[in-house]
Amino acid sequence: MIVDPWIWLGVFILLAYTIEAITGFGSIVIALSLGALLLPIPEMLPVLVPLNIFMSGYLAWRNRQHIQWSLLLKLILPLMLLGMLLGYGLRPWLDGQLLKGLFGLLVLWFAGRELLRLFRGHESAAHPGWLSRSLTLGAGVTHGLFASGGPLLVYALAGTTLDKSKLRATLISVWFGLNSSMTLLFLLDGSLLPSVPHILSYLPLLVIGVLLGEFLHHRLNEQRFRQVIYSLLVVTGVLLLGKAVV
Repeated sequence: MIVDPWIWLGVFILLAYTIEAITGFGSIVIALSLGALLLPIPEMLPVLVPLNIFMSGYLAWRNRQHIQWSLLLKLILPLMLLGMLLGYGLRPWLDGQLLKGLFGLLVLWFAGRELLRLFRGHESAAHPGWLSRSLTLGAGVTHGLFASGGPLLVYALAGTTLDKSKLRATLISVWFGLNSSMTLLFLLDGSLLPSVPHILSYLPLLVIGVLLGEFLHHRLNEQRFRQVIYSLLVVTGVLLLGKAVV
């Protein structure tokens, strides 16, 4: 018996938010990469992006004292918003298979790079200013295409002097701002309202995932867990590329 792919997406959302609560990264990247094996990316984005607002908004408010407003408002948000609009504008020109292939490349690069970092155990060096700005703009483009600007933005900010709590709070604020803007775009293009039933049905899974992740956070070896998740993403990236080529 074939299970409705939207039920599978619910399973992936539960898994993704559990993983984010454990490790602090990637709810949309994980849910979208697994979901893209079964569903078109443009159909999932108006569901996954508004869902993320609830978590990122809560976390941004909770960690507001650590947000670096100067970095956020003067550098990251302007470039990311410009890139996001470019990526959003490109989506109608790219067919579903090409989108899956490009997303598969992004996931494969991100997961492969993180696996190498884990095994080698070294931190990334700081980038020159021009390269950081270019990568930040590119992160905005990937966010407009896939709501997944995190991999490139984290790479763009490699070597930053911000401590972990300040960087995390600032990044969370970026996702809240960008995903709120994308949700407004989905409302204007007519794709949000048909997705509301799915959004409402998945909301309890978000809560369960966060609670389950917090319960597991101190009971798992996080580095080993990250290795498993990144390995899963490598396999998923390869499968997405395979689906795009066939």
